[in-house]
Amino acid sequence: MLHDRTQELKEKESMKTFIVGIGGVTNGGKTTLANKLVEMLPNCSLISQDNYFKPEAEVATDERGFKQYDVLEALEMEVMMSDVLSWITQHKGMENPKTLQEKCEKSVHFLIIEGFLLYHYKHLDNVFDQRYFLTVPYEECKKRRSTRVYDPPDPPGYFDGHVWPMYIKHREEMDKLQRDIVFLDGTKTKEEILCYVYSDIKRVALQCTL
Repeated sequence: MLHDRTQELKEKESMKTFIVGIGGVTNGGKTTLANKLVEMLPNCSLISQDNYFKPEAEVATDERGFKQYDVLEALEMEVMMSDVLSWITQHKGMENPKTLQEKCEKSVHFLIIEGFLLYHYKHLDNVFDQRYFLTVPYEECKKRRSTRVYDPPDPPGYFDGHVWPMYIKHREEMDKLQRDIVFLDGTKTKEEILCYVYSDIKRVALQCTL
């Protein structure tokens, strides 16, 4: 039922909405990039996967005492998907633009969805018009993670015992998917990454309006 509604809405609104996925490794720069894109793209909204974590008490714990946050089961994915579909529905019935430029700048409404497990939930993955994935090497990722404060905080050994192994597992699964995903080097400057992604989105979005 959810799959059917997703496909129906995307078919109806393919010329009206453009949905971008910003996925990637923890501390790879997803949120920073997504927030900048929202500022720069016209008619742009943002949905963050981090806002859909279940309460701590509902997140499973492994035999080492590590909370299993880096899995889909730790997230309210049906709620997130419902919010995405509501956004698509909300942007129905816009007037036809007069020029090609207006199609991109006035008629098309952009939605940025950012998170660490965007392309593993089939219903969500089906809505994307463009997919990006930020990568960062192990040492750099661990260094960045150590400077962040989480609630609840990371226990000793959590990065090596859960976070990074889950990233590798999910990355291997993602590489098997038959999806067009643009991989981005998260060690490049924020400006370089933003410039590339912004230009790429505008290019692809404009093609979709032809």
